[in-house]
Amino acid sequence: MAGKTLPIPAVRALQKLGRDLALARRKRRLSTADMASRLFVSRDTLWRLERGDPTVAIGTLATAVFLLQCHERLADLAAPANDLVGLQQEEARLPQRIRRIPRRA
Repeated sequence: MAGKTLPIPAVRALQKLGRDLALARRKRRLSTADMASRLFVSRDTLWRLERGDPTVAIGTLATAVFLLQCHERLADLAAPANDLVGLQQEEARLPQRIRRIPRRA
C-alpha cells in the first residue's frame, strides 16, 4: 500500500485533511451518499478520502474541495508566498554586505 511508503508527517497531514473534509461535509448537512454521488464515486471511496487514504485519486480530492467551496486554499497550497522553506533559503542567499561599484570615468 502507498501509505507505507509515505513519511509519517505526510500520513498525518492526509488524515487531518480527511477529518477536516468530513467535518466540512457534515457542517453543510451533506450525507455520505449525497457527497459520493456529487463526486461520482462510491461511498467507500468517500470514506477512504475522509480517512486520509493516500490511494484516493487527487482528482477526487480536488473535486471534493471544490464542492465544499475550499478550492482557493488548494490552489494556494504551494504558492511562492506560502513557501516558508523557499523564502528562508532565498533570505540565506542574500549578500551580507553590498559593496559600492566605482563609476568609470
